[in-house]
Amino acid sequence: MLTDPAFLIAAILSVTLLGLAKGGFAGLGALATPILALAVPPVTAAAILLPILIVQDVVSVWAFRRTWDRHIVLVMLPGALAGIAGGWFFADRLSEDAVMAALGAISVAFGLWRLWLERGGRTPLASTSPGWVGALFGAATGFTSQIAHAGGPPFQMWVGPKRLPHESFVGTSAVLFAAINWAKTPAYLALGQFTQENLATSAMLMPLAIISTFAGVWLIRRMRTERFYTMVYLLMVALGAKLLFDALG
Repeated sequence: MLTDPAFLIAAILSVTLLGLAKGGFAGLGALATPILALAVPPVTAAAILLPILIVQDVVSVWAFRRTWDRHIVLVMLPGALAGIAGGWFFADRLSEDAVMAALGAISVAFGLWRLWLERGGRTPLASTSPGWVGALFGAATGFTSQIAHAGGPPFQMWVGPKRLPHESFVGTSAVLFAAINWAKTPAYLALGQFTQENLATSAMLMPLAIISTFAGVWLIRRMRTERFYTMVYLLMVALGAKLLFDALG
């Protein structure tokens, strides 16, 4: 794979996007698997990226270790683990395109709605939805993360309206997705996707993964909270449109 120019271009772009996402540019990471899947089968792409995600999680959790919301993680994580199990169990029974099309449509609608609420610099009241709602969004996060490394939008839909300081938002995302990615590992082992070639490819891409994550952290810490949430919702709309296009195209 590493001698294929098309694969190298796709891999470099995918890993860089993942690093920026782990550094705080939420939403970019969900583009990584579809881009890499242009050069290798989707399951292989996901298997190559999972060890990279885990290493990037270490960098991201360390960088934001003092700015994460324990309550949100404790509410969402049990649902996320159930969603991961559901994604593994239903992997051969559900149409991935249908799931991604639905996620894309919801992401576009939600992102546009939040941009409308916050137009002209308005700051709507922070959401106070109950914990059981967070558990449901946690399940959706785990499910979509398991089938396509696309758990960002459901997480953003519940946590974004809470209007956390942007470093708290990123830290909470880092801790939750670190736990989710470790929980996904047994399923990929069971599928036999951690081959010697895949793991060697992941290892070769690790330096870029670490550098791009630190770059994302550096950039996000220089961004104001108001601009951060505008960026999150713009990326959500763009990602949702991409998911829809890929699923229906």
